[in-house]
Amino acid sequence: MNLASLDLNLLVALRALLEERNVTRAGLRVGLSQPAMSAALARLRHHFSDQLLVRQGSRYELTPLGTALLAPAATASAMLERLFASRADFHPATEQHEFTLLSSDYGIAVFGVRLARLLHREAPGVRLHFRHVTPEIVEHAGTALSGVDGMLMPHGVVSDLPAVELYRDEWVCLVADDHPEVGERLTMDDLARLPWVIYQRPFDAPVTRQLTMLGLDPYVDVTVQSFQLLPALVAGTRRVAMIQRRLAGLLRDLAPVRVLPCPFEAVSLREALWWHPVHTHDAAHVWLRETAARVAADLL
Repeated sequence: MNLASLDLNLLVALRALLEERNVTRAGLRVGLSQPAMSAALARLRHHFSDQLLVRQGSRYELTPLGTALLAPAATASAMLERLFASRADFHPATEQHEFTLLSSDYGIAVFGVRLARLLHREAPGVRLHFRHVTPEIVEHAGTALSGVDGMLMPHGVVSDLPAVELYRDEWVCLVADDHPEVGERLTMDDLARLPWVIYQRPFDAPVTRQLTMLGLDPYVDVTVQSFQLLPALVAGTRRVAMIQRRLAGLLRDLAPVRVLPCPFEAVSLREALWWHPVHTHDAAHVWLRETAARVAADLL
């Protein structure tokens, strides 16, 4: 496909039509009259050889191709907006700017809080947005990162994208303070017979994979989508969990639990800030990465 032969304004119309599913509303959204938006829809239908929107009773529904184009159209629009918003220089003390980072609650608690604090001091006009990582984002990281500024994620989950190294962390185990069956140390037998609570996400795989490679198939009776809830779900029970040592230190007073070393050599975490190559030479993004590196140096 030769981009020079395309009218990229159609991308704006395509996204509005697919999201609004109404020609009039889509026109109002992008500042086009109804006849102009109808003409754009006709051109899009010709280009894709598909109706995209079909009338069902009193409303329009997306065709299968229209549904398939919904997410890519939004991603492409966001990427183009960021591309054409790029600047040759960036002055954090006076600029008005927004950054969006994807992260788990672990990354926000351990690193994001420190980053936000530094931005508050040095860049008062910069706003920082954190969005929670979903399984779909992890599976399609390259596409997801084209529409945001970066993702806080350990190595082993994302690859083939640029990254700045941040810090290392290690896995430790949690048990209740008054656990009746665990003494000063956990054993592999304890991990095999006790019930587990785990963070249920694709990038939790390194933990479960390590246990599986050791021949241990943990019995999981609770899953949760927040690392910070693990201590509360362990306290007062027979359960065991694995959590990052840095986060365990931040949460040590929130629940009556004990932090114990793992009874095996757990592979450590190498947290990094990943980004899409489209942002590599943008001055604001360069400043963000350099600032993240400074925060990481202080954390170390």
